[in-house]
Amino acid sequence: MLKTALVLAAETEHVNPIIPDISELIIGIIAFLILLFILWKYVVPRFETAYEERAQKIEGGIEKAEKAQAEAEEALAEYKAQLTEARSEAAKIRDDARLEAEQIKAELRAEAESESQRIVAQGQAQLQAQKAQIIAELRADMGRNAVELASRIVGESLEDEVRRRGTVDRFLSELETATNGAGK
Repeated sequence: MLKTALVLAAETEHVNPIIPDISELIIGIIAFLILLFILWKYVVPRFETAYEERAQKIEGGIEKAEKAQAEAEEALAEYKAQLTEARSEAAKIRDDARLEAEQIKAELRAEAESESQRIVAQGQAQLQAQKAQIIAELRADMGRNAVELASRIVGESLEDEVRRRGTVDRFLSELETATNGAGK
């Protein structure tokens, strides 16, 4: 026992607690190499595959985002072009409407003026007709009065129609020359 204890003590004296035993070191290195092999053979390819898939998804998402942004910019440009076109078309429609309104106004003015001239001409024609009628009536009245007055003055009867008309016409002619001479 004493001998075993001495062997143990001698062995413990030579064993450094910092430096591991060679057999443990060899077993640890072999276990580490096996673990490294298993990781390299099975785990790393799975990580690589997952990394590639994730990278592709990200790239696909970026491509989709860029494509969507390009489509949005294209739609915005198209919208702006349509808006510009609509504004110019609206301005053209406004200008056309103003021009048409001016034409309609001018046409209505011309129609109103021609209607006014027609009414004035019609009124003047009616006045001329009424004037002629009044003059004819006055001539007839004056003729009767003149014949009546002349027959009273002369004392003879001027009943004869031909004589009466001649006398009336002569009297009216003298009256017109007298009024024209006085008016001049």
